[in-house]
Amino acid sequence: MHNMAIALHDKGFQVTGSDDEIFEPSKTRLAKRGILPAEIGWFPEKITADLDAVILGMHARKDNPELIRAQELGLKIFSYPEYLYDQTKEKIRVVIGGSHGKTSITAMILHVLHENKIDCDYMVGAQLDGFDCMVRLSKEAPIAILEGDEYLSSPIDLRPKFHLYFPNIALLSGIAWDHINVFPTFDIYVEQFKIFLDCIQPAGSLVYCENDAEVKKLSESHNGDYNKVPYREHEYVIENGVTSLITSNGKVELQIFGRHNLQNLNGAFHVCKALGVSEEGFYRAIATFKGAARRLELVKKNEKCAVYKDFAHSPSKLKATTNALKEQYTNRTLIACMELHTFSSLNAQFLEEYNGAMAAADEAYVYFNPHTIEHKKLAPITVDQVKKAFGSDNIHVYTNSSELLDLLLKKNWEHSNLLMMSSGNFDGIDYADLGAKVCG
Repeated sequence: MHNMAIALHDKGFQVTGSDDEIFEPSKTRLAKRGILPAEIGWFPEKITADLDAVILGMHARKDNPELIRAQELGLKIFSYPEYLYDQTKEKIRVVIGGSHGKTSITAMILHVLHENKIDCDYMVGAQLDGFDCMVRLSKEAPIAILEGDEYLSSPIDLRPKFHLYFPNIALLSGIAWDHINVFPTFDIYVEQFKIFLDCIQPAGSLVYCENDAEVKKLSESHNGDYNKVPYREHEYVIENGVTSLITSNGKVELQIFGRHNLQNLNGAFHVCKALGVSEEGFYRAIATFKGAARRLELVKKNEKCAVYKDFAHSPSKLKATTNALKEQYTNRTLIACMELHTFSSLNAQFLEEYNGAMAAADEAYVYFNPHTIEHKKLAPITVDQVKKAFGSDNIHVYTNSSELLDLLLKKNWEHSNLLMMSSGNFDGIDYADLGAKVCG
């Protein structure tokens, strides 16, 4: 939401906002532009009839006093995705959808367009090198690149966000059940992606990952007035710990790695090609792409070990990220840690989906905080239950993050890598400090 506020401020709108908590870096970034709220809290008296629009964040409640006042006044109330569409409806909209890879693919496309000097608006879910803000809404850009989340739009609009963008070019990266609190069965979850394909505009394009069985089945059976472009991982080679693309003009050395990223990269290639980027322009640009924040992000390394962090939390993401590090560093021991933090991951029914998700690691540690389960009002889960769900002999389960941290710091890290995966932060672990201690 703070990125949206900054984007609209930069576009020339008068922007005001309210929240009950504002954290860094949002606080400093809003203050820098003079749009940080003077007071924390909700002030219905500030909602007046002369407002052009109210943009409602997903985490506001239906009984929010400012929302109620806006409804009483009959003001135009947009959800976040509704407003993005309103500001981009005259542009070519590219929407990146899928259970995994959305942020990375969107980031790759934006990097390539930026390097090839192709102007575009955008919304992406992670901080990127060379981009000051995660949202841009300009008057002049002819293209909009939007990360298409399947989560709900607002407390008063329970449609998935990516149903509201109506893409001219859509990409579907993968379908792996998530958000069990909203989509209680796999079939209901898959249905959201079918509706997403229904939203593709006439004479548009669908770029889809044919490596994903569910995506392939849905995409190839779906009838629509659009062109279908399948993709799989780009041909590549790993030499001396460096991944390179194999192209018709020779090898292109990359700064990223992992089979899933080579798959993401090829999806981005086909989108960029549809937007007029040449093969030479794509490969030249992608060679300098360092990745999005917290997506296989390097924390620290030396000649004997490396520490990475990743946003991975769902089963498919854990498996892809763990496999990527193991493939990239075949001669090193991999110690992988993940935190069960989301509603789905802490749900006893959903836990079974994690079977084999970290089997590629030499040692795997799973952490969860029982207080988080209480806070989310979920049924308790046990250490034995979690260990059994992951289904591999390398799994160790912890419920105290300090004990896990102590164990990691006592290890010998020669010829070993550490991978930390969570949508949270293991209850406050300082990744930079951990990386410095592990790598000496």
